[in-house]
Amino acid sequence: MNTKNAFSTASGFYQKGQYTRALETLNELLNVDRSPKTYALLAKTLLKLGFRSDAASAYELAGRQKPQRDDYLREALLLHSECGNDDQALAVGNLILPMAFKDPEIAFILARIFLSRQQKELLTSFKTILVEGPELKHRLMAAKLLTDDLYDASNRHLVATLFKKHPDSIVTRILHLIFAREISDLAAVDRHIAPITAALAKGNLDYVIPDNPFFHLHWCGDEAINKHAVHDTKPLPAGHAEARRRLPHTWSNKIRVGYLSSDFWPGHATMKLMQRTLELHDRDRFEITLFDHSDLASQKEQEFDHRKWGTMVDVRSLSDQGTAEAIRARNIDILVDLKGHTKGSRAAILNHMAAPIQVSWLGFPGSVVNIDLDYIIGDPYVLPDHSKAHFHEKFCRLPECYQPNDPLNRPKPRPTTRAQHELPEDAFVFASFNGNRKITPQMVDVWCNILKRSKNSVLWLLCNGPRAEANLWARLEARGISRKRVVFTTRIRYEDHIDRQQLADLGLDTFPVNGHTTTSEQLWGGLPVLTVKGTNFASRVSESLLNAIGLPELVAGDIQTYEDMAVQLAGQPERIAEFKQILAANRSIKPLFDAERFTHHLETAFEMMATRTKQGLAPDHIDVPALPERSEPFMEDDQNSAAIAAE
Repeated sequence: MNTKNAFSTASGFYQKGQYTRALETLNELLNVDRSPKTYALLAKTLLKLGFRSDAASAYELAGRQKPQRDDYLREALLLHSECGNDDQALAVGNLILPMAFKDPEIAFILARIFLSRQQKELLTSFKTILVEGPELKHRLMAAKLLTDDLYDASNRHLVATLFKKHPDSIVTRILHLIFAREISDLAAVDRHIAPITAALAKGNLDYVIPDNPFFHLHWCGDEAINKHAVHDTKPLPAGHAEARRRLPHTWSNKIRVGYLSSDFWPGHATMKLMQRTLELHDRDRFEITLFDHSDLASQKEQEFDHRKWGTMVDVRSLSDQGTAEAIRARNIDILVDLKGHTKGSRAAILNHMAAPIQVSWLGFPGSVVNIDLDYIIGDPYVLPDHSKAHFHEKFCRLPECYQPNDPLNRPKPRPTTRAQHELPEDAFVFASFNGNRKITPQMVDVWCNILKRSKNSVLWLLCNGPRAEANLWARLEARGISRKRVVFTTRIRYEDHIDRQQLADLGLDTFPVNGHTTTSEQLWGGLPVLTVKGTNFASRVSESLLNAIGLPELVAGDIQTYEDMAVQLAGQPERIAEFKQILAANRSIKPLFDAERFTHHLETAFEMMATRTKQGLAPDHIDVPALPERSEPFMEDDQNSAAIAAE
């Protein structure tokens, strides 16, 4: 057979629309000629005849030959994807991967496949090409690749581009505001929150419902509204919780408590708080199991012996359903989710009927919407009676404070000097060590008023990077604050941060999200903190902590009183000295840092939950009784700083 003539004949049939005769000719030709052009013509012919999957294979055979023809492989990839042949599409995609960073359609297909296989971590590099893609489907796919890492430049670019292209979209506006708050772009926050505020004033929740529940708290302190932020969650079927509680369960002479988290490593804020509680659990009465989906890299940063905490069960590789089954297999009586709607959460595991009693604690300061929970652990300050209407969980209130604290593993403050931290020796130092996302435009304006009204004072302000510092400075300068009145600082080694806090005179809390771990660290370090009486869980935490350390007078009734108190205290160094003396004395006797007392209250809560369930009673609000007040210190607390430094 003359291959040249045969190819021309097949091509002629194709041009005339005689596709069946073209196919017959090509099938004969392939016995002697398997060149790329022959396979490519075969692919086009098969397409005309409706054989799309076969056409994909023909294009692939054309493209794989030496030298590789990427244009043919691209066609193969598109057709394999269209036919649902994802394995073949992925194999071809690996051959032309560099094209994916220039071709949004290829990036779209590969992203779809990787996402369907739960391999989102492989897709960071596709964000830029997809968000710039010509079709809406490309940009929607880009949005799916967004991670919860607010410091990732590709995430910032993605969100900014989406908002620029779709400025009227509710979702893109919400996302843009989340990233703006993280870098303290307060001008953007003011500008883009305006339509949201206007909508809320009319009772319109369109901007609330798709909001991330955690980031929503940073701008809305109204718990009646907070419960409507349900981003990417679905309501449970009617009767789901009741069905879970009716499942057969075997109890033992010990209560089996399971903790679920991605924070099981000493450097995380959660473990800085609760490590000692885990160590103190009474093993004669409780079995403790940690269901761990922590980041391995984070766990390897610092050596630790998890055996002091409980039995560690790795659930990283298990699905939510599989994890729930593993929890059931261990006969866990009380499953405590430590994450709620926060970064790295897998709270949805609880929606697969994991345990007869399911509890939210510590990680998320609010109702964990659309998660099957019986209780939320709090205290009378963060969960007052009038909040019950805004939670689907029943309240389990510890008597003094819901937040555990670790007096053994947390470093004690050592002596340091203002000179080491570039602070003026003779000025009154206000400090804010809270995260930038918590610093609202209104908060900065109040701080500006405080500085203007208090002589010889400075604001010591923590920033997460140069962009946040520049943005905050722009706001402060626009409000008439001199550069010499502000001392910016950065995150430093944890032990050094504990040391430096004592150099300030007064901590200034944020609203509507207080300092949580940040506030307890300041109180531990000897720094009194001024806060405002809150309107939801997230804004009441500092009030709880201040009461637990014996300084309730530092809870202002409203924001104007907060401002006035800050100004008054700046002129009363003797009162600041008194507050610091109270903190030093109370650290070793008041409930806030008494881990043994806290653990007893927590274990009593677990026993009260278990007793109700064993009696066949549905969950109901629980108030845990308090132990008698201590008359003796629970730990040695040498107040002589030199002695502390010498330890």
